[in-house]
Amino acid sequence: MRIFIGLYFLTFLLFPIGVLFSTSLGILATNFWSKAFTPVALCTYQLSFSLSLLACLINSFFGFLVAWVLVRYNFPGKKIFDGILDLPFALPTSVAGLSFCAIYGSKGWLGEFLIKNGIQVVFTKLGILLAMIFVSFPFVIRSVQPVLIEVDKQLEEAAWCLGANSWQTFLKILWPTVAPALLTGMVLSFSRCIGEYGSIVLLSSNFPFKDLITPVLIFQCLEQYDYTGATVFGSVLLFFCFVFFLLVNILGRCEAPPN
Repeated sequence: MRIFIGLYFLTFLLFPIGVLFSTSLGILATNFWSKAFTPVALCTYQLSFSLSLLACLINSFFGFLVAWVLVRYNFPGKKIFDGILDLPFALPTSVAGLSFCAIYGSKGWLGEFLIKNGIQVVFTKLGILLAMIFVSFPFVIRSVQPVLIEVDKQLEEAAWCLGANSWQTFLKILWPTVAPALLTGMVLSFSRCIGEYGSIVLLSSNFPFKDLITPVLIFQCLEQYDYTGATVFGSVLLFFCFVFFLLVNILGRCEAPPN
């Protein structure tokens, strides 16, 4: 079993990442730095990470609220609503992009109204943000929901009996239990936003220094047979994501209560 798991791990994770980094190291002696940190590349890094982080924070807040409502309240159509939340997992992202274009485009039923009021969604950073929120929304909910279900309500009742108000009960009883799951959902949501391509390439104008993100830049390099550029940009994106996930993992271990 260990050999099988090891081969699976090497084949589908370490080998692809290792080939990517080894190719990048081969370019390192020639023009890696000049290629990786061109003005266009730096702009795409900044846009990708800033919008992904913003989408992650929005999803974390509203995802926690949705998970709380699903666990703590009963209402008509609850099971249907709970099932609909998983649709972004199965829906092709290109279809999601087409749907957003149909809604928020100049001829869309909502987009036409917004444009008349000076708000344009399609071909702007706002459209990219909406696409990132849509494709990564379920991650926080599905990470927090099982933890909320397992919370012992007797602990909350005991806190109330001891004189704690609702806010104190949340901070002292619920938050230490839910925080690791929420952090996991945030990381999953952020990573999904960073790698999103299908919906964004349809929603944004993909112009450099305007709304071009790194995954789209990588695909443009591939279309132009610039495999060196695609490898370099992918390696930089992968490296920064790895550092971010490592820091989050360390932070989560530091905040975890001792056994």
